[in-house]
Amino acid sequence: MLTALSIRDFVLVRQLDLELGQGFTALTGETGAGKSILMSALGFALGGRGGQALVRPGADAAEVAAVFEPPVKHPVWALLTARGLEVSASEPLVFRRVMRRAGGARAFIHDRPVSAGLLAEAGALLADIHGQHEGLGLLDPARHRALLDAWAKAEGLLRETGCAWNGLREAEAKRVDLEARLARAAAERGWLTHALDELESLDPQEGETAKLALDRATMQAGERVADALESARKMLTKANVEMTIANAGRAVSRALSAPALTGEGAASPLAQRMRGACEALERALIEAGEARSAIDAAADACEYSPAALEQSEARLFALRAAARKHDVDPDGLAALRQRMRAQLDEIVHSDGALAAAAAAEAAAREAYDAAAARLTALRVGAAKKLAKAVSAELPPLKLEKAKFRIAVALRAEPGPTGKDDVSFEVETNPGAGFGALDRIASGGEMARFALAVSVCLADVSPAATLVFDEADMGVGGAVAAAIGERLAGIGKRKQVMAITHSPQVAAAAAKQLRVSKAQAEGETVTSVDTLSQKARREEIARMLAGANVTREARAAADRLLAGA
Repeated sequence: MLTALSIRDFVLVRQLDLELGQGFTALTGETGAGKSILMSALGFALGGRGGQALVRPGADAAEVAAVFEPPVKHPVWALLTARGLEVSASEPLVFRRVMRRAGGARAFIHDRPVSAGLLAEAGALLADIHGQHEGLGLLDPARHRALLDAWAKAEGLLRETGCAWNGLREAEAKRVDLEARLARAAAERGWLTHALDELESLDPQEGETAKLALDRATMQAGERVADALESARKMLTKANVEMTIANAGRAVSRALSAPALTGEGAASPLAQRMRGACEALERALIEAGEARSAIDAAADACEYSPAALEQSEARLFALRAAARKHDVDPDGLAALRQRMRAQLDEIVHSDGALAAAAAAEAAAREAYDAAAARLTALRVGAAKKLAKAVSAELPPLKLEKAKFRIAVALRAEPGPTGKDDVSFEVETNPGAGFGALDRIASGGEMARFALAVSVCLADVSPAATLVFDEADMGVGGAVAAAIGERLAGIGKRKQVMAITHSPQVAAAAAKQLRVSKAQAEGETVTSVDTLSQKARREEIARMLAGANVTREARAAADRLLAGA
């Protein structure tokens, strides 16, 4: 509900801060005091019409802030979150709008700049404002379908219809996508066939390029190894290392057999060194033989083949050339071949695929049509019952000649909420024809129609705050009492504020505010006072008697208050 309304420099209001509570509150005061200004200020804060005329004379800007405290599960929180606003359901929701004399209006929610459209969309979920010149809420044609669905308890059918609509859209999209793919593939069929033949001939395998590159590098390394081993063989052969070492060994052995180095001379240092040289040459001969054998073994193990290297390189280059041609990674050629096969196969079997897609779409359309038809039937039945309930409220409100109906018509385009347009229509005079309320009814009639609709929809409308501007205009007596009774009844379930000149309506309220106008510092300013029970008696007596409040008027005021 609306908990506070703050107004600055708005029309005749210099500064006004109102704290509002639950139930039915009546706003009274003399004609011209500025009662409708409060309603206009609230409407402006919730995205209603603005203009330079709203700025108080002498001020630079007009500003209105409205504070609401919606319950945690109220749809306004989901709306604001979906629009990217970071809001917490545990905090009051503050709407603020500023109209500058030198510029346009700016809108804020929680001091975050927003569009006037979002302000109005969110505000419509919180408050219904019914005035003599405009209606923001129950009588807004854009809301009629949702209000009827809520009254009809159509949540289940709405979900079913929405799911069926999504299924139909998905089936349509798949069919359209398939047709486009087949059209493109058919146009490229010749090229596709030729390209696939080339790939089939090439027969690329998954991961083949990487393996070929590794094999090529290995074989290129094998060529270098074979050349090196052959060079080593030639050097050993040319140098005749083994023969040279053997000859050196024999020469040293002959020297050891000299008389001076045998017998007692064998222990001499020279003999010992010569024996060491001889042993070293023997080892060198053995190592040289082993080295030659190792080189021979390595050469035998080297499987380098120029023909194999040439074949591997040719295959690798062919794969890379095909990859460049098709603008894919070489290792993606195998997958490309599979896709081309699938495309050609899809063309060959296109009739069956299209028939299957069309059948799926037809089934989805049938499911949507059935769900939408059930929803339409529910709406038509509910529309008759709701229209009957609203019509029963009209005679007590001095609208006995008026007729109310809810038209359920086929929409130009179906959607997730079904195939229906819903509109509340009235005929204020017999034979005048039905039409939209704001084009047919007068200001007072409009407010009373809004009241009748509000009585019937009070439990389903998300708006917890209802504002009525002179719903009692042009009526009195029993009709005014009936209006007051209905406002009080709604006030038991909603927050209701009504601007009234009727003492009967004012007496029915749980709380009464008096709006007055006075001169201050050469300016006309509007103020609002909360009335005590005694002050209410005087105000209602004034409304009954005029400027001169009599004893009889006070007694009548007492009776009205006691009756309420």
